[in-house]
Amino acid sequence: MAGLRKMPIKLSPPPEPVAEQATAKYRRVFEYLHGHIQSGALKAGDRLPSEAELGKLFDASRITVAKAVLDLQRMGLVSRRPGAGTHVLAPQMTGGRTFGLLIPELGLTEIFEPICHGMMRSPFARPDALLWGNASTTAGEAAKEAEHMVNSFIRQNVAGMFFAPLELSPDKDAANRKIARDLERAKIPVVLLDRCYLPYPERSAHDLVGVDNRRAGYMAAAHLLSLGVRRLAFLGEVHAANTVDARITGLNEALRKYQVTSEQDPVWRGSPQDEALVKRMLETLRPEGIVCANDLTAARLMQTLIALNVRIPEEVRIVGMDDVKYSSLLPVPLTTIRQDCAGIGMVAMATMLERVEHPELPIRDVTVPTKLVVRRSCGAYLGANEGS
Repeated sequence: MAGLRKMPIKLSPPPEPVAEQATAKYRRVFEYLHGHIQSGALKAGDRLPSEAELGKLFDASRITVAKAVLDLQRMGLVSRRPGAGTHVLAPQMTGGRTFGLLIPELGLTEIFEPICHGMMRSPFARPDALLWGNASTTAGEAAKEAEHMVNSFIRQNVAGMFFAPLELSPDKDAANRKIARDLERAKIPVVLLDRCYLPYPERSAHDLVGVDNRRAGYMAAAHLLSLGVRRLAFLGEVHAANTVDARITGLNEALRKYQVTSEQDPVWRGSPQDEALVKRMLETLRPEGIVCANDLTAARLMQTLIALNVRIPEEVRIVGMDDVKYSSLLPVPLTTIRQDCAGIGMVAMATMLERVEHPELPIRDVTVPTKLVVRRSCGAYLGANEGS
């Protein structure tokens, strides 16, 4: 690159830090460098301080600093060359738009990592850039951190926002609504990933890309019912996303289709690791099969049932949802509904680009097909080879 300055530019010191987590430090590093580039304090050809120098300046780890610099590179603002350092690109060398990616539970829910990879690999994305923002923290802290990240994205004037609403925290509904309102006030287009933030079956005014959760719930329940199960239960966490409510609706449709009735409500909410809760469910319903809200719930329930000496699938059959990587590696390989997560990511990117180009289009639900994956936990076959 012509015009590179070999010596790193000297930056003014950052504001005094307060006690903070790695995600907050990442945000300080990113916003500091991004602000200097946007203001012209860092000009085309200037070399950034090294990751070690930035780490010392911000009291941050090399990994945190590297993530901030990588996001600047994804935005087309800097160029990294081995042995030459990181340099600011000239404005005419940047291209495309920058989209924010807000997934507060990226490190807590396994489906979102392959969704993100699908977005990055999408042929529709180039030369557009994705600016990542994930809390990767506890459910109780994720709402506050997500609001901070939204404000950061708004200040950076992103062209659009991909948002996976929060779940599993008591204040999730209020936090999700506030995030949506802030983005609407800023006139930033939003594409929701996997779920809407309003209670099912209400619908927000934003595009949504995911799967047909009602159909997925139907498929899971109908599979067990077709195997002869007549006492069926459903287990999901409290404060789960509204995708779970849609899956419960599908389960109830399957019960009606197979003309199966029960005096007890088949739907239970609570932790699958709560032995007392699981015991009450077993004693009250005496279920022959259990549909779980997702694979994580199914995996934890399986551990609890094994601890209670309940044989799977001989005494209780289990079906999950998502087909995450460990589903086939559980003590009893899990029958589940597979989501095409990479496909969701690719379609989400195409949906965003179309929304930006044609804001007058009607709001859409774009669903990616699901597939039943049969393994041993449902009892469809015992001793045979597992599904893949």
